[in-house]
Amino acid sequence: MSPVLDLRDAPMKTAVVTGCAGFIGSHLCERLAAEGVQVLGVDAFTPFYDRADKLFNLGGLTDERRFDLLEADLAEADLGPILAGADTVFHLAAQAGVRTSFGDGFAQYARDNMVATQRLFEAAAAAADVRRVVWASSSSVYGDAATYPCVEASTPTAPRSPYGVTKRACEDLAEVYRNRGLPVVGLRYFTVYGPRQRPDMAIRRLCEAVLEGGTFPLYGDGGQSRDMTYVDDVVSATVLAGAVVAPAAIYNVGGGHEVTLSEIIATLEDLAGDRIALQRHGAQVGDVRRTGADTSLARRTLGWEPAVTLTTGLREQLAWVRAASAARSAA
Repeated sequence: MSPVLDLRDAPMKTAVVTGCAGFIGSHLCERLAAEGVQVLGVDAFTPFYDRADKLFNLGGLTDERRFDLLEADLAEADLGPILAGADTVFHLAAQAGVRTSFGDGFAQYARDNMVATQRLFEAAAAAADVRRVVWASSSSVYGDAATYPCVEASTPTAPRSPYGVTKRACEDLAEVYRNRGLPVVGLRYFTVYGPRQRPDMAIRRLCEAVLEGGTFPLYGDGGQSRDMTYVDDVVSATVLAGAVVAPAAIYNVGGGHEVTLSEIIATLEDLAGDRIALQRHGAQVGDVRRTGADTSLARRTLGWEPAVTLTTGLREQLAWVRAASAARSAA
């Protein structure tokens, strides 16, 4: 289990969180504010999914005096004033999704991922008070690895999607700015799930299908496996990367629950007491067959380890989807 971290005794006092209205970002803002950090949340509210869903994610911060919200586009805004006074920057904003990064959609990924990240690194390097930038990379940089689990320093990166290419390019940008003196830490997140997961993501769609009686489009044979990581564990690793004295340059953040999609479907059916109607399709371009993280570096240097079991995490996400659906119906 991750150690309890009292941020009031750590150097982190003020933080900027980009992508604050997203799935992981909203959880991170809540954790930081609860630990006494003054947080400025920044979000562009891009149309990738509904603005109402993102505002719903921020519901727990409505009356939080340690949280302020700024709507701004990192690819265009003057970032100097945004970062002024912040000692830590958590950069989670990005255009997400593997399948939509192909074709004409890539231009948006290049802008919102590479251009925005370069501008943020540049502004952070020039900011007087920023002592560290923690940013979200992805397990997508590994592609289909030759061996598993993937190890940061030795597993080659070979993305299979334009999305993965943008994340790999951002890792190169991070190295450029690190060599110029910017303390920057990258986190390769592995298949994050839990409450507030994006509407397009598989686990949320499965939860909605089993609760509402719809069908789930199953791409491939169901044997593809993922290293599932609960959102609370991801937030713990992210906060620790911003607070420890001497972090590494890049970390895998994986939950240690490598499981096939068919096994996830069966677990959700057991938890919900109902069946999921599947609509079968061929494998999707860009999807990898397997992901698996070696997290020994994070365990050793961050003092972090995942604490939430897969069954517990899926139960929590299922309960959240049920509650969120009821709240929207009542609104």
